[in-house]
Amino acid sequence: MNQISILGCGWLGLPLAKSLLEKGFSVQGSTTSVEKISLLEKSGITTYIVALSAIEVSEEAANSIEKFLKNSEILIIDIPPKLRGNSSENFVGKIQNLIPFIENSSVKKVLFVSSTSVYSDDNSTITEDFKPNPDSESGKQLLEAESLLQNNKNFQTTIVRFGGLIGEDRHPIHFLAGRKNIGNPNAPINLIHQEDCIGIIEAVLQQTQNDNLERNEIFNAVAPFHPTRKEYYIQKAMELNLPLPEFDESKTSVGKTILSTKIETLLNYKFKKIL
Repeated sequence: MNQISILGCGWLGLPLAKSLLEKGFSVQGSTTSVEKISLLEKSGITTYIVALSAIEVSEEAANSIEKFLKNSEILIIDIPPKLRGNSSENFVGKIQNLIPFIENSSVKKVLFVSSTSVYSDDNSTITEDFKPNPDSESGKQLLEAESLLQNNKNFQTTIVRFGGLIGEDRHPIHFLAGRKNIGNPNAPINLIHQEDCIGIIEAVLQQTQNDNLERNEIFNAVAPFHPTRKEYYIQKAMELNLPLPEFDESKTSVGKTILSTKIETLLNYKFKKIL
């Protein structure tokens, strides 16, 4: 089956959808914004308004979700948990309400875009065999959502845990440039470029379609490049002629090093972008 549903056609989902269309797939996409419908449809994406609720799904919303999933065998879930700061968002509740619709649809395989925030910052070197122990609300809810999807026997779920997302229009240095007293100067970076995110998802889809992946596979997805935050962001500021960031070295740095060896070995994927 060549139809894929992408829940969340945002910063990553939209260019992913365009790439899949170029490869001959039919794509059904979702957005929460009426204003974005024309943009998505001009790209060739059959578009639906899908705003998940953690409370009760209205009849109108249910109809939209059912149409969005209809005739797709693969569903990609790429929606942010929106749990920064003091947010009281119930991301787990949204996934709980989505699951019955997946069960009653033609979807047999789910790819869930998660995050390396499910691992705590305890200066460990982390592979997929490492037991997650999130120390943020976002990480905790993502891990619970992963479990809900992978424990469901009605469909197969593959998890891709991305590191910090960067792209041509998105890079932390634009926020950090010129700032002072930035913490964790000696913590390693764990970033991944948008182009590699798309490449990895497509590699997973290829293996999924060929039934080459074990049930409930998990992949860490971070570029194999881990200089310290201080080294990396100062160098990046110099390259872009931005004010240099200044770091606070008075406290011990905490972080983690995420390894993505499994992506290179099991998927035979070669990272494309130098960060």
